[in-house]
Amino acid sequence: YIGDLARTIGGERVEVTVLAKGTDDPHFVVPKPSFLSKLRAADLLIVNGADLEVGFGPILIRQANNPKILSLETGLLDLSRFVTLREVPAVLSRAEGDVHPQGNPHFHLDPHHIPVLARAVSERLSALDHSGEGYYQGLLAGFLSRWSEKQAEWDRRLAPLKGKRVIEYHKLFYYFLSRYGFNQIGSIEPKPGIPPSARHLEGLAETAKQQGLDFLIQDLYHEAKSARYLSEKTGVPVTTLPHDVGAVPEATDLVMLFETIVKRLGR
Repeated sequence: YIGDLARTIGGERVEVTVLAKGTDDPHFVVPKPSFLSKLRAADLLIVNGADLEVGFGPILIRQANNPKILSLETGLLDLSRFVTLREVPAVLSRAEGDVHPQGNPHFHLDPHHIPVLARAVSERLSALDHSGEGYYQGLLAGFLSRWSEKQAEWDRRLAPLKGKRVIEYHKLFYYFLSRYGFNQIGSIEPKPGIPPSARHLEGLAETAKQQGLDFLIQDLYHEAKSARYLSEKTGVPVTTLPHDVGAVPEATDLVMLFETIVKRLGR
């Protein structure tokens, strides 16, 4: 999604290289030797932030030894600084799994956050390339106009799903589900990064039986066996949702990412 934002707002004045593909598990991107040469040549590095890239980002930045991408005020743009992060843990402990100390990092999956992120990209490009400021602002204005129309449409289509009960594997769609008022009654992961035990799955099946379950959401990079087991137990089909641009063939850009999510939820 970051690459799509950069291309949309930067247009012909930028050359965009994406290090993490949409099909990757964003927590565990495997660094390649080619990443270093790309980082050494970069004028701007845009990251999701909120420790999503903590497993590979900081060491790559150090090894690249490019002073341009070291400062958060110039060549390093951390998008997490422009939104209010949720699910900030009260206690930091390995017993709680692979927790993100700053909060849930999957904020891009709330479509209402995208205009904020687009403005942040435009402002940083303008700061680094003063002569292109008007160009970037023009592309931003066009994007925001199109996005506003689609966002209103998605809001309208998803309104009937408010209150629907959901179980997902990882709290990947937390911001999306919260935005549209879904009732998140459990996660297949008992804690972030911790695979479910048979006992935990039985507990989820019982919760679903007692409270009712409308959606069983699976992402594309965690194992799907547990979701299939719960589907058999509850009679609720598994709905597989893409998490990023390029995660599925039809999610060709940010608009189509959310369009695909909304359609797969039956709207």
